[in-house]
Amino acid sequence: MFLTVIGALNEGFLQTLKLFAVTLIGAIPLGLVVSFGSMSSFLPLRWLTKTVVWIIRGTPLMLQLIIIFYIPGYVLPGGSPWPSGEGGRFLASAVAFIINYACYFSEIYRGGIQGVPVGQQEAGQVLGMTKSQIFFHVTLLQMVKRIVPPMSNEIITLVKDTSIARIISMQEIIWAGYAFLKGSHGYSGLLWPLFFTGVYYLVFNGALTLLFGWVEKKLAYFR
Repeated sequence: MFLTVIGALNEGFLQTLKLFAVTLIGAIPLGLVVSFGSMSSFLPLRWLTKTVVWIIRGTPLMLQLIIIFYIPGYVLPGGSPWPSGEGGRFLASAVAFIINYACYFSEIYRGGIQGVPVGQQEAGQVLGMTKSQIFFHVTLLQMVKRIVPPMSNEIITLVKDTSIARIISMQEIIWAGYAFLKGSHGYSGLLWPLFFTGVYYLVFNGALTLLFGWVEKKLAYFR
């Protein structure tokens, strides 16, 4: 029984890891693009971006996931755009998570960029650097140092938020643990697999905490 449970939890945790990785790959660069929109000198773009960020940050991720997964099937002529089965649920979850976390990351980026002293950018201009050179060689490097602590908090939160994907029956680790309570693999009423999923989250978040601590030490030369 124990091996059966662990095997099922490992499969669920693999889905959790995939959703986590895909979200970061999509949300980290998208968040930077959104932050540029939030700081744009073009007023309509700035207010549109800020409104979208406000809506996404002000509503529950669970609700956003339900809307993204179910609503297109009701309003689009051809029905749901998501593939059937687990692949469609994973894709919808990835889209929802990327949009959500890109908006959160964008505010962290914006704070990091605006926190770099203007005088350093002016010094770059005096040295004849272009705007792109100033951003990548002066602003970006210092921004990275400033945003590591808040980004690490959001990323650790993302690990736990992946459990929300079970609301559309994506078979992540919480779904796998809960299935043994309902009668999965010939077992029913087993509560411990659900609680045992916490071990996976603790170990993974512990590894991430050590990683971010190492990154902060490597970036200590900015102090």
